[in-house]
Amino acid sequence: MSALKHVTFAAGLALAPVDAGGAEPAGWQALADERAVIRIADGIDRAVDAQDWKRARAYFADRVTADFSSLSGQPAANIASDDLIGAWAGNLKGSKSSLHLRTNHQVVLDGDKATVLSNGYAWNRMEGNGDPLWEVWGTYEHHLTRSGTAWKVDGFTFRMTHERGNPWVKATSGQ
Repeated sequence: MSALKHVTFAAGLALAPVDAGGAEPAGWQALADERAVIRIADGIDRAVDAQDWKRARAYFADRVTADFSSLSGQPAANIASDDLIGAWAGNLKGSKSSLHLRTNHQVVLDGDKATVLSNGYAWNRMEGNGDPLWEVWGTYEHHLTRSGTAWKVDGFTFRMTHERGNPWVKATSGQ
């Protein structure tokens, strides 16, 4: 069975479409790095939705440049990752739930640096003031640095393209 998995994986690589938008990773290490940084971007979403703040924090370097300016109107800031996770934990708790989805990953590797571009969607729900839903669509750009054998996010930008729903849900922390 193990040999079949390796043959299937290798055949899948050979048959995978070529990305016309950029250079393809060269070699097994590049493929492993690409997969690792995509897993981190996706893992942040899963941890946030599960309200697993310890796991969410583990994906970040000690400091992160976070840019939510298109969503909040506030400029990008370089902050302690503990503060970023604390703000998320304060907003997304108890009566407020979320679902984050990400797709169409494009990865650029440059030695111990990586950039992951992706499309994102977030859904927030909280009862208490009219329509309980708020949704947002946009693009993400995650910047990661390899430290030893681990990749860590040290910067990211969310560029909102569309939102709909109750702005009260967006602005109000869960109870």
